[in-house]
Amino acid sequence: MAKAASKKAKKLTLKDVEAAAERLKNWGKWGKNDQIGTLNYTQPDDVVKAAQLVRTGKVVSLAIPYDKDGPQGGKTKFPPVGRFNPVHLMLRSGADAYSGVLDKRGIRSADDILLFPMQSGTHWDGLGHIFYGNNMWNGYDCREVNSFGAHQCGIQHTAEKMVGRGVLLDIARHMKVDWLEDGFAIDNDILDACAKAQKVTIGRGDHLLIRTGQMERCWNDKTWDGYPGGDAPGLAFETLDWLQEHEVAAVATDTWGVEVRPNQVADGENLNQPWHWICIPIMGLTMGEIFKLDELGKACTKEKRWEFMFVGPALPVTGAVGSPVNPIAIL
Repeated sequence: MAKAASKKAKKLTLKDVEAAAERLKNWGKWGKNDQIGTLNYTQPDDVVKAAQLVRTGKVVSLAIPYDKDGPQGGKTKFPPVGRFNPVHLMLRSGADAYSGVLDKRGIRSADDILLFPMQSGTHWDGLGHIFYGNNMWNGYDCREVNSFGAHQCGIQHTAEKMVGRGVLLDIARHMKVDWLEDGFAIDNDILDACAKAQKVTIGRGDHLLIRTGQMERCWNDKTWDGYPGGDAPGLAFETLDWLQEHEVAAVATDTWGVEVRPNQVADGENLNQPWHWICIPIMGLTMGEIFKLDELGKACTKEKRWEFMFVGPALPVTGAVGSPVNPIAIL
């Protein structure tokens, strides 16, 4: 497999991040009480136009299974604190029915329960997930998120969002590789070149999906080691300006954290996931992680079009700062 090399970018300092925060701050853009940020870009007319992209009726799920074999089981140098794979248990089973212990209820049935962190599999990061200093999105005090949940920017406010035009930028296929190497930084030039090659434009209200192929590499190697919190291909810090300019509603990738890892940070700087610092609390940009994009990439290549209707609302869990999701692309 050929390796694709990304250009070397300037290493970030805290001053660079602070400058980006001032340049890209969207606080107040949709009113002082706004809680959904860039999802405001998608309007009813955009949803109508997205529905008109359905031509073959092919439906592609972009979610990985929620089970014990998920990515949180992978070994990594910096494991995400507190995250684990879903634990699925039965409250009633077929054995209970067969034994007759359920007959006094007048019906034989099965029931189950699922225990998992909201961000253990395919998921959206909510706008209460990351703080910039003492603030969250739109300037709300970070203490609005406490042990009872997010009292501002809870994911339930997005229940009727994440629906509209979807666009896939298949960077790995564009670079003619099966998957991008860890540490590969996808910059603005690469985004533009891929869009041009696919003859697709990205604009206001779009849901932008970016395939790196990292998930397929994990399947090929038969291990999630290194995936959760480890090195990865991903978006360069400069793409924040690109996303702001294109007014995308949401962005998602097939990696654990969307941005390139190791982060493009200068030695001695205490900056972990600096792209997140700006994307969520400053821009109000909804982002998705661990999206399964291999089958969508194949379908788009076969049909020679990389736009489709996207449907992927979060679960309306009151006060949640993230949500599992089964997003679908309809071609």
